[in-house]
This record gives sequence, structure tokens and C-alpha cells, in this order.
Amino acid sequence: MPETTTTGSPRPGTGPISVILADDAVLLREGLRSLLEEEGLEVLASVGDGDALQRAVAEHRPNLAIVDVRMPPTHTDEGLVAALAIKRARPEVGVLVLSQYVVREYATELLGADIPGVGYLLKDRITEIDAFLDAVQRVAAGGTVIDPAVLRGLLATPEQQRRIQRLTPRELEVLEAMSAGMSNRGIAEQLHLSLSSVEKACSAIFDKLDLVGDDRSSRRVMAVLRYHQGQEDPGPAR
Repeated sequence: MPETTTTGSPRPGTGPISVILADDAVLLREGLRSLLEEEGLEVLASVGDGDALQRAVAEHRPNLAIVDVRMPPTHTDEGLVAALAIKRARPEVGVLVLSQYVVREYATELLGADIPGVGYLLKDRITEIDAFLDAVQRVAAGGTVIDPAVLRGLLATPEQQRRIQRLTPRELEVLEAMSAGMSNRGIAEQLHLSLSSVEKACSAIFDKLDLVGDDRSSRRVMAVLRYHQGQEDPGPAR
């Protein structure tokens, strides 16, 4: 999964990552448990619905919750609603959402919130084991991981496309590198720019994309979302 977008840098931990799994498909849940435990992670609980997930998080206080979007009773968006509730109540707990499709309203809220440690992957990414485990590590450490297919499903409006077209060629280069999960320092090295030039470009990108607020991490994620939507359908040239 090399194209998966990541932002933020993992923070060093003091012990094994603790995880709670939430999926009503028992075989998938137990398969994930085996995979994670083989890699040295500690699975504290394994549950089958959103209410049980929230109770388990409150009881065990894990580093990470891995959550299926569709769970009982309606099998629509219970997992994503629970993930949002967890991030509001306990922002220090990383949440990695797994889905067979994109729930646009909640995914935008989850990925655009000014809180660390969120991820949204489609379930077929689990078979790319190394990349999946890297996503688990990053989200548990406070980073953000976004499936490219999720990016393409978000922010699909003509206004978002027009905002992308405001950027200069250099700003587009910086945003493209940002979308590949690079830090400002990494962007500077790749594009042979000074760090201050990259920081100025990032500020210009945030301004031109109308990304207001004080949290740079949140604005960085939203900038990446808008970039990928522009790549999906750039609209008519000006």
C-alpha cells in the first residue's frame, strides 16, 4: 500500500501497542487478532458492536481501536459513529476505521477533526500486511493514514476543484509531496528548497484552499483531501 497517504510522525512508545478490535465478522476479527499478536501487539478486547466497543475503550484505555464501519444493529455506520464518539471523549486513543466503502459525511468529520491518531482504510488493504501493520503503528502513534480510495470519495464539489486551481506550480509540487505523507523537512530535501520556503508554501496552500484554524495537522489532512479530489476530476482549465 505504498500510495496510502500518511501525515504525522510516530511517537516512541514505552511498551507494546494495546488494541481493541471491533467487527461483527468473527473470522475477520480473530484473524486480525492473530496477525497483531504475532507482531507483538497486545489485543485487550475483541467485540462485535459499537456500544461494546465504547465500553471496552472506557475500561481498558488502549492505544488503538480498530473499528469496522458496519456493525449491529443496523449494519450501516455504527462503527464510524462509535469511532467519532471515542475520539471526542478520548482523543489520545488512536482510531483506525476499516470499511468496504466510504461513508462521506462521517469520514470527512473524522479525518478533518483537529485531533491526532486517525485512519480510514478499505478492508482489502488488510491483505497488504506490511503496509497495514505500518498504518496500525502510525495511527497508534498519533499519525494519520488515509486510503487513496477514501480520498477520492471525499470533498467532490466544483468549489473544491476551483480552490486547487488557485495554487502555483511550486505550491502544487509541495502539496503533491505532502499528499505522499512527507514532512516539511522531507519535502525540502526532495524539492531542493529551504525549510522556510516549504513552510511559506504550506501557509499559502492553507490560505488558498480556505483552510482556517490554528491546528496545522488538521489543515494538512484537509489540504491532502482536496488535492486528491482535484486529481480525480480537475475540472475545466482556466
